[in-house]
Amino acid sequence: MIKTWYQLNEIAQAVLKAAEATDVQETLQRIATASRELVKCRYAALGIPDGEGGLRYFMTSGLSDEHIKQIPHLPKGHGLIGEIMRHRDAIVLDDMEDDPRATGFPHNHPDMTSFLGVPIVLGHQMFGMIYLCDRDDGEPFDAEDRTLIETLAGYAALTIANAEVNEQQQQLKLLEQRESIGMELHDGVIQSLYGLGMQVDLMRQKDCVTGEELDTIVDSLNDTIEEIRRYILHLRSHNKSRYTIREQIKNIKKRLFVPDRIDVQIDAPDVPPPFPSTVFESIGLIINEALSNAIRHAEATEIYIRTLEKDGQFIVIVKDNGIGFEPGRTSGNGTNGLGLRNMQHRARLYGGHVDVQSSPGGGTSIHVMIPIQA
Repeated sequence: MIKTWYQLNEIAQAVLKAAEATDVQETLQRIATASRELVKCRYAALGIPDGEGGLRYFMTSGLSDEHIKQIPHLPKGHGLIGEIMRHRDAIVLDDMEDDPRATGFPHNHPDMTSFLGVPIVLGHQMFGMIYLCDRDDGEPFDAEDRTLIETLAGYAALTIANAEVNEQQQQLKLLEQRESIGMELHDGVIQSLYGLGMQVDLMRQKDCVTGEELDTIVDSLNDTIEEIRRYILHLRSHNKSRYTIREQIKNIKKRLFVPDRIDVQIDAPDVPPPFPSTVFESIGLIINEALSNAIRHAEATEIYIRTLEKDGQFIVIVKDNGIGFEPGRTSGNGTNGLGLRNMQHRARLYGGHVDVQSSPGGGTSIHVMIPIQA
């Protein structure tokens, strides 16, 4: 019992240390190192799925920087990594050579024998996978190792989720600052350039232009250039920072990690949403809820997401070919219970509403309508 409490304290301290990291990658690195030290093994890694069968991040512990440089590429989500991503269950192997799933090791990858892989899951969302290889004492991983890493993974899910939320909030703050600077640029610098252009145009119509007049124009132009220099660094990547409607829905899909058996089609324009970022973030939560329910409960093989603007309304349609349900009853797929209430509540905050159409065996169609403010 003393050993158990000691190990739980180790887990808690490791998670708290990871939570103090300044960004997502550092958070992942600290969790990978903590997992290796917890079970005392040679190698550890933490991967984050990209939602398309590959990995968005892959942080290692136990490999030197020089060794990492010699490996031609990061894992691509095949072999044992792919198995954990697809099935969301732990894998424990005494010798990876005896398992046909252990494939895809690139050139210069270190030799590894025993393996322990655990998914990092919170609710229905998968945040990543922890991989461990080769205990220091040469023994295979046992049930206690698995329990420790699964416990760590549970806490790690919360830590990773918090790190990603903080990163998104920082991006939103930066975007708001850039939009504010853009307004100042429009109201200040652009108007100054417009005025200079009018002066130059008037001078072209004159028969004689004095040096004093030219000096005035040059001085004004230099002042405007200095203004531009103050803004340009902050505005350089403005257009790249704001995701389009299609990009944001694709990000939602990636976050939910859609199984291979489900085909999700996205019919949305590659243009910025007609809302402030905070409003569209709430709309994204509605889309996330509708898509999540279809993935988890509808037994669907096809899900179709469409957005359009019509009659002053921004409309989102999430439709699946699943088992459906009888409207008016608490459904097994979560659509007609708390999930729907949450979607309705978020929609009403912005003057909108949510309609659900479904029938047993006939799939489900969710229509979200939010008025576009002029």
